[in-house]
Amino acid sequence: MQTEKVVDYIVNWLKDYATKAGVKGFVIGVSGGIDSAVTSTLCAKTGLPLLCIEMPIHQAESHVTRAQTHINQLMKRFENVSQTRADLTPVFESFKKEVSSDRDQATVDMALANTRARLRMTTLYYYAGLYKLLVAGTGNKVEDFGVGFYTKYGDGGVDLSPIADLLKSEVYKLGEFLKVPESIMKAAPSDGLFGDARSDEDQIGASYPELEWAMKMDDEGKTMSDFSGRQQEVFKIYKRFNTANKHKMIPIPICEIPKSFM
Repeated sequence: MQTEKVVDYIVNWLKDYATKAGVKGFVIGVSGGIDSAVTSTLCAKTGLPLLCIEMPIHQAESHVTRAQTHINQLMKRFENVSQTRADLTPVFESFKKEVSSDRDQATVDMALANTRARLRMTTLYYYAGLYKLLVAGTGNKVEDFGVGFYTKYGDGGVDLSPIADLLKSEVYKLGEFLKVPESIMKAAPSDGLFGDARSDEDQIGASYPELEWAMKMDDEGKTMSDFSGRQQEVFKIYKRFNTANKHKMIPIPICEIPKSFM
């Protein structure tokens, strides 16, 4: 990958899109992870206003520290970057009190994890509306089009996706080029939706390099019978997530009424 050319291309694409849309700049949720760090830096490089928002909900301290380190670095490097913080923990706790939770704990925990992401999406669009900004998405290619590892109408609810055509390994290459803080570059990827230190690999059962391999094999038309051992296990994990989350990756189904009925 020609990293510098890719960076310049994305920055120009972002700036051109914002100009044509008639907006002032971008807003992004900064989590302390590599994807939001790279995306926010790319947005900052456009020279257009960028609002970085921290939105903790019972967040692990390591995530908070990494996010603040990155935002502080961005603000030193780029005059067009500003920040704000919205502590959504009280909102989240109020929501929990108002909804029923008579299902098993694992089901409740997953529903609440997705609720966290949707509260953050609502917050981002609130600020986007206030300041005439676009919500920049942080999903990469493996998450968005491979395993569907994101929340529908949560972190998947965005105006544009600058890095969605890049694999996770390619995002790291951009991160190195863009001088993303070392603490973020070395941190295990995590969605931070459960308020603890569990990583994406803990949840999925496979690492991003393994998932990138499985995505490539699937694109080449390989099947389970082509592999054995760990490779077969990883391919099975990939196919399970890809199938279960297909609804996130395709347009919303529309019931088209036959013209003869109208």
